[in-house]
Amino acid sequence: MYLLYSLIYIIALTFLFPFEYFKREKDLRKRWLREKFGFFTSLFILHPPSFIWIHAVSVGEVIAATPLLKSLRKRYPSKEIILSTITDTGQKVAKERAPGGTVVVYLPFDIAFIFKSLLKKIKPEILIVIETELWPNLLRVFKENNVPVILLNGRISEKSFKGYRRISFFMRRVLSYVDFFGMQNEVYADRIKSLVANNSSRIANLGNFKFDTTPSSHIPDWAGEIKHPVIIAGSTHEGEEEFISSVYLELKKDFPDLNLIIAPRHPERFKLVGDMLKSKGISFIKRSEFRTSNPPVPPLAKGGEGGFSELQTFAGTIILLDTVGELSAVYGVSDITIIGKSFKGYGGQNPFEPAFWGKPILCGPHMENFPVIQDFYKAGAATEVKEEELYLKLRELLTMPEKAKDIGLKAQELYRKNSGAVEEAMKVIERYIS
Repeated sequence: MYLLYSLIYIIALTFLFPFEYFKREKDLRKRWLREKFGFFTSLFILHPPSFIWIHAVSVGEVIAATPLLKSLRKRYPSKEIILSTITDTGQKVAKERAPGGTVVVYLPFDIAFIFKSLLKKIKPEILIVIETELWPNLLRVFKENNVPVILLNGRISEKSFKGYRRISFFMRRVLSYVDFFGMQNEVYADRIKSLVANNSSRIANLGNFKFDTTPSSHIPDWAGEIKHPVIIAGSTHEGEEEFISSVYLELKKDFPDLNLIIAPRHPERFKLVGDMLKSKGISFIKRSEFRTSNPPVPPLAKGGEGGFSELQTFAGTIILLDTVGELSAVYGVSDITIIGKSFKGYGGQNPFEPAFWGKPILCGPHMENFPVIQDFYKAGAATEVKEEELYLKLRELLTMPEKAKDIGLKAQELYRKNSGAVEEAMKVIERYIS
């Protein structure tokens, strides 16, 4: 079965390789190519070094892994830490957030001979996979070379679970190479248990790292220039920006100073969202076009992006947050937050960052990937709304700021009460590291 998987993977890679190579900027292509084939051992100075390897596929996983990385650096200061990602945005955030001394690389292609060659040059003490990034050859080769493999902050969505069950004969073997599963909650733990055929001794509910994630306490200077009230629609997906901006325009009739910050989840959609707003004649500004020497200002009141004026202030405008890594800190200026990917059936995004800031949270009916949201609902720390109900709920919270504040404080309390997952994970890691 592994032979068939590897064959399919290589065939797919052959077709996708040119696209993956050329979509990157020229100055990045050489490093990406080198590291995807496992040539990054020259980055290490210690001979022979002692390694801890952590894999976090993209931005969300890197952010979740940050408190763990900091704990590992403090607990094991003499060890090298490798942090691998798949995406370019994951690389960028990893370099910004990882503690000093962390070597950030691209995860090599999931081809057995690449990992075998790599492990002849370096041998990590442990491989830690964040969430559920299950690359079959990665897990198999590391385990066969006596490198312990553990999965932390694990989650398995309902959709993935159904897919894994269809190929359970293969997934059971893949999962057999994992020494320990530290899952985010009991739902995910039970799903893994059913896949590994009753071998539950290596599965535990440790909690969610994102409750231990502390966003930057420094709100960006430009965000500090925004007048209240402020609504933030974070990590939005296709179709959501259009109806949220329409709701905003309706609300603005009664709240002329109302501001809306839209933060699309994927960078490749920044331009698409901007084009959509322009096509509708909606006035907005791009975060990427703010001046750095002076506080940024919104456009003149006209359709499209408009121009800048020294005398204007942030009031009654839409800001397109077309940068990576700022959203968690920008949540600090919001009065109400809307969780993206939850209105169009995509499965939701995490509510932890606005909860950290004590902000009221509104979610659409599709938060399937974050079952923890049910705890928020029960505690009155977040509200589920349908698309057609969003206008009325936002209007209610804007006219009743004390109610909004109370919801936010409950979210913050829940956030603090659930911290501690990283500490539990460190106890597990200590079993495998000398």
